[in-house]
Amino acid sequence: MKCENCTKKECSKKQKNDETQSTSVDALSSNDGSEEKNEFDTLANAKILLSDCLACDSCMTLEEGARVFQQNQKEFFRILNLNKKCDTSKHKVLAVSLCPQSLPYFAAKFNLSVNEAAKRLCGFLKSLGVHYVFDTTIAADFSILESQREFVQRYQRRNQEEHALPMFASACPGWIRYAERVLTNLVTSHICTAKSPQQIMGSLVKGYFSRQKNLSPDKIFHVVVAPCYDKKLEALREDFYTALYNSPEVDCVLTSGEIVQIMEQKNVSMKDVTEVAVDTLFDDLKEGDVVRHEGKRSDGYLEHIFKHAAKELFGMDVKEITYKALKNKDFQEVTLEKDGETVLRFAAAYGFRNIQNMVLKLKKGKFLYHFVEVLACPGGCLNGKGQAQTEDGKPDRALLAQMEEVYTAIPVRLPETNLHVQRMYQHWLEGLDSKKVQDTLHTTYSAVNQSTSSLDIKW
Repeated sequence: MKCENCTKKECSKKQKNDETQSTSVDALSSNDGSEEKNEFDTLANAKILLSDCLACDSCMTLEEGARVFQQNQKEFFRILNLNKKCDTSKHKVLAVSLCPQSLPYFAAKFNLSVNEAAKRLCGFLKSLGVHYVFDTTIAADFSILESQREFVQRYQRRNQEEHALPMFASACPGWIRYAERVLTNLVTSHICTAKSPQQIMGSLVKGYFSRQKNLSPDKIFHVVVAPCYDKKLEALREDFYTALYNSPEVDCVLTSGEIVQIMEQKNVSMKDVTEVAVDTLFDDLKEGDVVRHEGKRSDGYLEHIFKHAAKELFGMDVKEITYKALKNKDFQEVTLEKDGETVLRFAAAYGFRNIQNMVLKLKKGKFLYHFVEVLACPGGCLNGKGQAQTEDGKPDRALLAQMEEVYTAIPVRLPETNLHVQRMYQHWLEGLDSKKVQDTLHTTYSAVNQSTSSLDIKW
């Protein structure tokens, strides 16, 4: 597929990556996505190119490159060292949020249960000087609930609004950046406006939690541990920034592999770390056992939205979802039939090859789906390129298989059942349909016309 807003050279690079990578968790022999080369070297010698991220490298500006450069272990240690000095006016409250798809990596890599991995990771981070360690599952609860409601609203408006359907998921920053910088408004107008779990977590930490602790948001340094490098780019978005306090919602993103680098530099083994219960945003409560959302490798937007829509729109309770693999295992569809008619048709499209084919069908007017869970990584978020990679940048297949086994064994908790979320809607967000919900949990996406040269910036 030829990208409309980039040069032939850039498109050839993207297509070449699509044709040469084989990283799918289920079908590692299929060519489905863009390869990201990663080197889990020592901090001093780490040389990861911005063009290796899943977002199109033509999208990178010099300013963004400089800012992404700061999102590394050195910046993390700078804040830790700053806190050790006597000038308390410069001290920061250091909070780290853990993505659910990162925990199976630590569990599988160190042969721990996922609950042990979460507590030992928390213990390690606090031994460095981190004050709070959170689980981002609550942020995913908000993101899924808002996505569910938006889909039902779009479906009900489908005959009045041209771009109401299909709706595309908005949780993957690689996909979002590709859509905004390379594709057209024909695509971006279909993207769900709900923020990703990472950025909702940023709102929770810098908004809700900071007020609970009577802290100015700029006094909190918020780090997210995530499976992929594109999360660093997501944290730089201007709409995820509080101008009043000169404070981004997420100050720094470190990949799971970068955390392991820090452990290696400190000569620390996870098995030797003391277990510490993960914090919550609520007073002095601690997290219980790790829970996840439906879906095999990601936060399960397709399954949650499908079941919710079936109930809300057609009064049908769907207990189990049956996936039908189409051209490959990273492109699957789910349908709902009522009275012999297909009333819902959803798809999961993972990897850039499937994304490009999906967009081509949309532009040709041959798109049959109401909702698509779009993820840039073949195999989903567990296969994020910031974890489970060998030293030569290839996927660690055995580790990926272990990670998926660990992830699927985690108990599922429906976001609707989280009482903390329901209370926050009422007391912090001022009701389900309030302006504060829109301002806090949603954003907008639009095509960005930008002419930049391809940059390879080492960081």
